[in-house]
Amino acid sequence: MGAASVTEKEHFPQEQLTSPIQSTTADANETIDNDGRVKAVIVILCRNSELSPMRRTLREFEDRFNRRFSYPYVFLNDEEFTDDFKKSILALTSAPVSFGRVPDSMWSIPRSVNRSVLAERLEDYESRNILYGGSLSYRHMCRFNSGFFYRHPLLADYEYYWRVEPGVHFYCDLDYDPFLFMKTNKKLYSFTITLEEIPETIPSIWEHTLRFAHKHNLQTNLLRFFGDESGYNLCHFWSNFEIASLELWRDERYQAYFDYLDGTGNFFYERWGDAIVHSLATGLFLNKSEVHFFRDIGYKHDGFAHCIDDGDFGKCMCPDDVVNFDYDWGSCMPKWDQYPEEGYRWEFKPNGDQIFYDERRTKRPEFATNAKKIPSEN
Repeated sequence: MGAASVTEKEHFPQEQLTSPIQSTTADANETIDNDGRVKAVIVILCRNSELSPMRRTLREFEDRFNRRFSYPYVFLNDEEFTDDFKKSILALTSAPVSFGRVPDSMWSIPRSVNRSVLAERLEDYESRNILYGGSLSYRHMCRFNSGFFYRHPLLADYEYYWRVEPGVHFYCDLDYDPFLFMKTNKKLYSFTITLEEIPETIPSIWEHTLRFAHKHNLQTNLLRFFGDESGYNLCHFWSNFEIASLELWRDERYQAYFDYLDGTGNFFYERWGDAIVHSLATGLFLNKSEVHFFRDIGYKHDGFAHCIDDGDFGKCMCPDDVVNFDYDWGSCMPKWDQYPEEGYRWEFKPNGDQIFYDERRTKRPEFATNAKKIPSEN
């Protein structure tokens, strides 16, 4: 099935957004095919045992969006997909589909991680009944999604991706191309749900992020959405849904951030999720104008949903028992609404000084380091 023929007006939501911010991506026209599609892909990390929920999700995703645009799928697994899995998926779509295995080098415990300490930490997290606290496979997944998925060979030819997971739901018809919207408006990251993290899973990630910022002499505008001098507010974008630029993660600045975090061992010793890592990276490297909230994509994962009531003649149909989480307790959407488009300047100096948008200056000698500035994108 070829890409739908739609007008420019139909391609975009009501809000026409144009960002003057320089992006890390190439010129828009260089990465749009002759048929008007972006070089984009649907990425799905899935196990053979998740076939049933995956089929339900894929049926919804095809009906709501991809049967019109036929963007390719890449399915990834830490083991080989079975023939039955492949046949069952191929029966649901006419879009191109690739199946790949995650290499052991992307799904393993680094040599630097002390396995005895790791075993103790897993036992401790399990004893405290922290969600996925005792799971080693969950840690592999989070580390893979944080620092490796965009380096998988099957994604090498693409610039944008849409992450989809088995069991999620989509509630709105999309008759425009969100990839083209992102590309045209210089958006590098997007989300539908933003919420607070379980604090026990990431006790040290904020401190490490600030240390990284000082080490590389960073000036940020979005980081204060996630916290301030008093600490991390636990807000993050829920990465089980994300439409984003692969160049954002391929950028050497992000790779340096991931390598720094990975070197701490805390993807394993703690239980750092890729949602936190991706979110704090947007805080370090992006402006708010480069991040988009897809208000018109109804979505549900586990017990959390972004639901739209667009009336009797609208394109969304959320089930009656699905509650919109946008402004419930634990949601960070009110903070996002209130955060200014221009952001709040927050500079980090190698000597430990921090300079704020109101020209205040705070000395934090515990963060002093020998600076190594990350090369800019320009």
